[in-house]
Amino acid sequence: MARKEKVTKVIDGDTFETSSRNNPVRLANVDAPEKGQPGSTKATEVLRKMIEVEEVRIDTVSRDKYGRAVANVYVGRESVNKKIQKKLKQ
Repeated sequence: MARKEKVTKVIDGDTFETSSRNNPVRLANVDAPEKGQPGSTKATEVLRKMIEVEEVRIDTVSRDKYGRAVANVYVGRESVNKKIQKKLKQ
């Protein structure tokens, strides 16, 4: 079941926090560079511009080994997952 939540912090290019969850949310099917890896700053900035302080719809598909929700995320009708995948390939 999808929930709308306010993004409070972008952690990296595929992970963010919301005001109503204890654990961060990871974007499903997105493999952005981790902090310190080449391209990580760009990926983080791209995601920040797309979702920081926005209300997003989070459709959790699973949980990772750290207990984070792995989700498809939307701003309006636009898939954040698909949009960031395209931006990371550029």
